Amino acid sequence: MACHGRTAGFPSFIVPKLSRRSGFEAVKAQQTNFSESNEKKMANLSATRKERIKISDYDDGYGGNAYHISEFLSHPLGIQAMLNTSALQSFQPLDSNTYRCTLPSIQLLNLEVAPVMDLQVTPTTEDCTIEMLSCKFEGSEVVEHQNNHFVASMRNYLTWDTRDSQLCLNIDVKLKLSLEIYSPPFTMLPISAVEGPGNLMMQALVDRLVPLLAGQLLRDYENWVQQQHQEST
Repeated sequence: MACHGRTAGFPSFIVPKLSRRSGFEAVKAQQTNFSESNEKKMANLSATRKERIKISDYDDGYGGNAYHISEFLSHPLGIQAMLNTSALQSFQPLDSNTYRCTLPSIQLLNLEVAPVMDLQVTPTTEDCTIEMLSCKFEGSEVVEHQNNHFVASMRNYLTWDTRDSQLCLNIDVKLKLSLEIYSPPFTMLPISAVEGPGNLMMQALVDRLVPLLAGQLLRDYENWVQQQHQEST
């Protein structure tokens, strides 16, 4: 396990050395600096995914556009759709645009782990950004101790444009994870032995989840448009 806090070399100490002339004489041993071996060993993992989906450009019944995707993404129901609150254990607003999202508990190595994320949503008339401000695990003392050994970041950037009269939503997801390697046998491996499989696993996860979330977002948008239309008639 990696040691934390200030590192320093061992202090000098006196050791005896045999001398031809006087038997023993005192000499100073050289300082040994172990700070290099005590440095944290970090693996940096990342994954990205871009998705482009076609969306309907709804008519207001008078020849103009209505219920644009930008309106939906700034609406409370649209924010809940982007955060996929239906799949969360709990969903708590922290301020006007920051939300605490607790995922359902999972079993990991006989431990119950509940991931908790603070997400900031910033919608404008031209784009929308979802950014992860923090991520931690809740559970036993052993589980929560792991929060000291990783840092995660995520950014989901949504834009929209029209090409050949077709309105499309563009999704750009970037996920990064810095993971401390502090327990054997992983400490004996080169960092590349952790980063290689780790990057493949993270990329596979992002490649599977982003299209699913994009499809769900599109369905939620269509349901919202129908609801808005019914309320206006």
